[in-house]
Amino acid sequence: MGLGPRLDLRQTQSLVMTPQLQQAIKLLALSNLEVETFIGDAVAANPLLEVGGEAPEPAGAMDGSPDLDLRSTSLESSRVDQLIGEGRAADDRPLDLDPAAAVVDRDTGDGAMLDAAWGGELRIGGGEEGPGIDERGGHGETLIEHLEAQLGLVAPDARIEAIARYLIGLLDDAGYLPVPLREVCDDLGIALAEVEAALAVVQSLEPTGVGARGLSECIALQAREADRYDPCMARLIDNLDLVARGEFARLRKMCAVDDEDFADMLAELRGYDPKPGLQFGGESGGAVTPDILIEPSGEGWKIALNETTLPRLVVNRSYYVELRGSCGDKASRGWLSEKLADANWLIKALDQRQKTILKVASELVKQQEGFFRHGVSHLKPLTLRTVAEAIGMHESTVSRVTSAKYLLCSRGTFELKYFFTSGISTAGGEGASAEAVKSAIRKLIDAESPKAILSDDSLVDLLKAQGFDLARRTVAKYREAIGLGSSVQRRRQKAIAAIR
Repeated sequence: MGLGPRLDLRQTQSLVMTPQLQQAIKLLALSNLEVETFIGDAVAANPLLEVGGEAPEPAGAMDGSPDLDLRSTSLESSRVDQLIGEGRAADDRPLDLDPAAAVVDRDTGDGAMLDAAWGGELRIGGGEEGPGIDERGGHGETLIEHLEAQLGLVAPDARIEAIARYLIGLLDDAGYLPVPLREVCDDLGIALAEVEAALAVVQSLEPTGVGARGLSECIALQAREADRYDPCMARLIDNLDLVARGEFARLRKMCAVDDEDFADMLAELRGYDPKPGLQFGGESGGAVTPDILIEPSGEGWKIALNETTLPRLVVNRSYYVELRGSCGDKASRGWLSEKLADANWLIKALDQRQKTILKVASELVKQQEGFFRHGVSHLKPLTLRTVAEAIGMHESTVSRVTSAKYLLCSRGTFELKYFFTSGISTAGGEGASAEAVKSAIRKLIDAESPKAILSDDSLVDLLKAQGFDLARRTVAKYREAIGLGSSVQRRRQKAIAAIR
């Protein structure tokens, strides 16, 4: 049989992710601040979009009537041209996100307000009663800025000042110089004596201890500043490893002091700052701004999106009509219609994003209500699948909703991922979250006596009495995860703290 080209017609079905769907998925994973940036870019690119002011509250929203009219529904089914042609241009109001309007559930088509069956109330928008979003204050002066401001007063000449500025730029967050001086000489092509002179200038700046090349040098600088760097203190600072191991008898012999003087030296040592640079802020990081606000309301909870960071986006219909009247060619009219469709779609996508986040947040609060009422000890194990099945969404959707989003409640600000924790078995068979176990371990260790340090085996027995059935290696893993040392390390620390 001969081979040759031919044309065939075939009919197939396939799933295609449109650009609009890709953008909707991207919006779902963004935080409120990232959405605000996205909206700003969209407004700059689309002349029909603009950021609206405060939305008027419908009368029905005040009396709680269930028959609220979602005006955007009529606009979704009626084109602007049709409204104008029918002489009903007055009905052409901007399509926007009305925080006070009723929420239509796009999954079920139900127009009732989303309401948690357990007594919670859902709102979109913080309102006047919502807490402020500023979880952290403005960033203060950085270590580099603080040091450079002092250079002009202590540097002997401009050359040493320039080298000192270079060294300041090499300091880490704790204020240490992690780079060898020889390497600085090779980088700048200068003599070692000049680098040492510049380092001496840096080490003379406040806070005392910056520019040190190690812990001993940092402590020694502070001891000299306090006029306490005598030969005995020098030997103590040179043997900080013995202090960490608690070998006090050996240190007393090395320093040739009695018990009272040695206790004074240790007290002086504890008063020094091993990381002086941490007194100042580092690089300006992004402030943690909550995306969801939660507050108690009777026996339930009020759950709201933080609209302080969500601009109210509207379509400028009047401007659309004005532009349409000036479009004489087909290409211009097509471009304008495309911009209108993009604007309408973006508003609907933001509307759907709000509803999805609220549904996930309400289910989270429902599942972890014990945490919001009683604290971390009542945090339950929870998975993405559990929440997804409860609200009828895919697990990947819940994952996107909980990504890079924060929740503000009376107990603080928490990332949504915080509420999804692994579980361990308990005596009651209900299971407990890993965070609850860590909290229990921390409380037991904080309450231990310096003369009766709890070993991991003792912690296992005490936790079992509280209903946590854990292996010794699991207790050790959780103890290390929260930054608590072993029984030997804690015994040394308490012994050092007991010396006055």
